[in-house]
Amino acid sequence: MKVKSILVSQPEPKVENSPYFDIQQKYKVKIDFRPFIHVEGVNAKEVRQQKIDLNNYTSIILTSKNSVDHYFRVAEEMRFKVPETMKYFCQSEAIAYYLQKYVVYRKRKIYVGQKDFADLSPLIKKFKDDKFLLPASDKLNDDVPQTLNDLGVNWTQGIFFRTAMSDLSDLADVKYDVLCFFSPTGINSLFKNFPDFVQDNTRIGVFGSTTKKEAELFGLRVDIMAPTPEAPSMTMAIDQYLAKVNK
Repeated sequence: MKVKSILVSQPEPKVENSPYFDIQQKYKVKIDFRPFIHVEGVNAKEVRQQKIDLNNYTSIILTSKNSVDHYFRVAEEMRFKVPETMKYFCQSEAIAYYLQKYVVYRKRKIYVGQKDFADLSPLIKKFKDDKFLLPASDKLNDDVPQTLNDLGVNWTQGIFFRTAMSDLSDLADVKYDVLCFFSPTGINSLFKNFPDFVQDNTRIGVFGSTTKKEAELFGLRVDIMAPTPEAPSMTMAIDQYLAKVNK
């Protein structure tokens, strides 16, 4: 069956050259964007209740742009002046670049991984005597604590924000040929909002093995999968799928 409409469960890209827009033009399909989940900040009082004192840490590990935003938000709420000597370990270049929103880049000690969290290991290992803070969400990938524990460093996880399911009631009567998901929580949000959802001819696209596993737990058939060696991104996976079915 040909695909005419796609719902991507993320915010609409702000860049004009997004591959999603290329797909729209190339295959003449409608692509809508709607986050199925959103982030809610944890207040300073709740962070203190986790026995976290920002004065105690010499290094910050940042795994997402959200972790950057919420670390500096909590610091401001606590009236904590982040010292210039603070070290920042960023999982990717995009996160390191985003950090410039809060710090003068050239004056700070910033260490950058490639993409996966494990890529930070050799950088973190050089500073084994530091005290590391990991400002994160309540949904943390298992590989992060595993990697840090294997390194034997002194680290603390702080829940600085939570992932919550969005209200999607306005989509009740809207049908799409393809639904794309990027996290297990997104799958949960689908069924929380629409407990009677039946897949039928709807194609499901997922990013990541944990998202795929969650989809299958709910009895969904996964038709589009990323990342794979052939399709490292969701847009590439969609493009390749449409090339087959929209001939």
